[in-house]
Order: sequence, then C-alpha cells, then structure tokens
Amino acid sequence: MNRLDNKVAVITGGASGMGRTTAELFAQEGARVAVTDFNADLGNDVVKAIRDAGGTAEFWRVDVSDEAEVAAAYGEVIAQFGTIDVLVNAAGIIGVDKPTHELTEAEWDALFAVDVKGVFFSTKHALPPMISQMSGSIINYSSIYGLTGNDEFTAYHAAKGAVATMTKQDAAVYGQYGIRVNSVHPSTVLTPLVEGIANAFPGGIVEYEKVNTQLQSIRRLGRPEDVAWACVYLASDESTWVTGVNLPIDGGFMAR
Repeated sequence: MNRLDNKVAVITGGASGMGRTTAELFAQEGARVAVTDFNADLGNDVVKAIRDAGGTAEFWRVDVSDEAEVAAAYGEVIAQFGTIDVLVNAAGIIGVDKPTHELTEAEWDALFAVDVKGVFFSTKHALPPMISQMSGSIINYSSIYGLTGNDEFTAYHAAKGAVATMTKQDAAVYGQYGIRVNSVHPSTVLTPLVEGIANAFPGGIVEYEKVNTQLQSIRRLGRPEDVAWACVYLASDESTWVTGVNLPIDGGFMAR
C-alpha cells in the first residue's frame, strides 16, 4: 500500500480491461487518478468503484486520436490536481486481421490514429508539467507483437513496434529532466473481451488457454493485474533508475 502516495496519474483507456485494473491499483496504492476513455459510461463506473473503495479519481471523456481533446483534458487535470506525475498510455485497439497486401489505407490509418498518435498526443501534453518539476514516469502499453512478428494482425504489429521505439526515443530525450519512459508488452491477457472470445472458442476457455499459451514457459493466460502491478512498479519511486525498457510480461513467450 501507499507506493504511489502523492502522485497524480493519468491513465488513458482506463474504463475497461487492463487500463481499468491499472487505474484501480494505482488508486489503491495512493495515487490520485485521472481516468480518460472514449466510453463515458464505463469510465464513470471505474471512478465510482475507486471512490467507493476509498480512492481519489475523476473521469475525462477523451478520444486520444484528437489532439485538441487531449490537450484540453490534460489542462483540466493539471488545474484540478496541480500536476501530472505519471502517464499510462493504455488506450488501444487491435484493428483488422489482414496482411500487408490486403490492408486498406483507411484501416491502417484508423489503427495508427489510436495506437500511435494517441500515445504521441498524450505524451506531448503530459510532458510540460513533468519537465517543469524535473520528474515523471511515462508507461506505454505495447504488446509482444511490438517485439516480434507472426502471421496475424500486421498493422497492430507495426503500431506496437512504433510504440516500443517511441519509448526508447523519449527515454533518451527526456532523461535529462528526470523523466522515465518505459513500455510493457503483454502476451494474451484474460480481459473481459478476451474472456468472451475464450468462452466461445471450441472447447471453451480450457482449450483456448492451451492454444494461446503453447509457446510460453508459464502455461497460463495473463491476468490484468499481472501487467498492472508492473505499471505500479514503473510509476513508483522504486524504479527511479529504470528507463528505456521494453518489458515483456508474457509468461516467458519472448524467452523461447
């Protein structure tokens, strides 16, 4: 408890899945949490849950692909909470499952607007208060698909690879201001969305888990908290000498 006391954290995509779990754990550890998401109903549900548990949170409806919305919301966060100490870029979409020769420009652009430009816009507008106070932690949600290739979701691979490289670049540039930038790279995580897919899989969740973990060392699906706890560490003062890291959280997938 209290690993994030006195920190203000903005979490994009905080209304569901791993973003929600991250928001709830950050509040549990003492952070004041600004939850942003495109879905206002779910976002307000998260804030209520955090408050009911004794935490501090506010919700802002934000489309991360719209720079004006991001800038306005972050200005309001700073006005209300005084600063931004931590940014977690969790918002993302997976897009269509097509190879390069079948992808349309519109499909490519729609994915990159959220998964890459969204990280760019949020980072851009969270940096000024961090630079001013000479400290901050930025945590980018990427994927194992940002570290290696396979035969599916080509545009998603490319976008998450861009996030992995942006992480290292921003870590290199902003370390002089005491700002750390790291990324987390999950394999398959049992979010509510994935749970629905798994339950509909032939043989149900048991077979889905076997198929989707056969290349891992630890043969179970990830849980949202597996990734969220890593984010707590990267946001906390326990990791003040950790930056530029692309951290796989994948049951050993990348080790094989």
